[in-house]
Amino acid sequence: MNIIEYADREMLVMNVANKLAGKLKSALSGNERASLAVPGGSTPGPIFEMLSATDIDWARVDVLLTDERWVSEADERSNAQLVKEHLLTGHAAAARFVPFYREGLSPGEGAEEVAPTLAPYLPLSVALMGMGDDMHTASLFPGDPSLPAALASDAPLLCPVYPESQSTARVTLPAHVLNGALNKHLVIFGTEKRAALKRAENLPPEEAPIAALLDELEVYWAE
Repeated sequence: MNIIEYADREMLVMNVANKLAGKLKSALSGNERASLAVPGGSTPGPIFEMLSATDIDWARVDVLLTDERWVSEADERSNAQLVKEHLLTGHAAAARFVPFYREGLSPGEGAEEVAPTLAPYLPLSVALMGMGDDMHTASLFPGDPSLPAALASDAPLLCPVYPESQSTARVTLPAHVLNGALNKHLVIFGTEKRAALKRAENLPPEEAPIAALLDELEVYWAE
């Protein structure tokens, strides 16, 4: 794990967007296509907006979510809606989005249907992740009864999860898919999350899911 500190969030946003664009360009230089996995939440929005303005060959980029609430894209809680509004605009509108949600299916049924279709996008070229104060990342939540299955090395490529701390069932890329990304990036803000990340270094993934991804992880932090 390598932690890079920034004096302010604006500088972090600019640097991370440039870093992600550079990694995607490198991936495209040696491959027909590149895959980019991104989180939901409010933190990555400004990064998405700056990245979307970058002039790269977006038509050859596949955009996936690291995780998704099991709601339709019309729902304001949908990560897909956030990504389409903030990332898949400008130059990046040419990218191919890979949705997870399936209307009329349960999270388990939907994950089972989607999982086999994700293999062509792996290993992920670039993965951008966030982390909560509880050390969760994607929808890998500590204390969730479905966490062990998503941490397993042979987990399906998309896992249904039902975290008791959350109001909505979700699907998530499992730890081995996220950890297998060729470039892993984590953005966190504030002293509480910095302290939580420090704690995670000495905890098992069952207690701190982000711990499963720390090897060769680039971390960007600002107050």
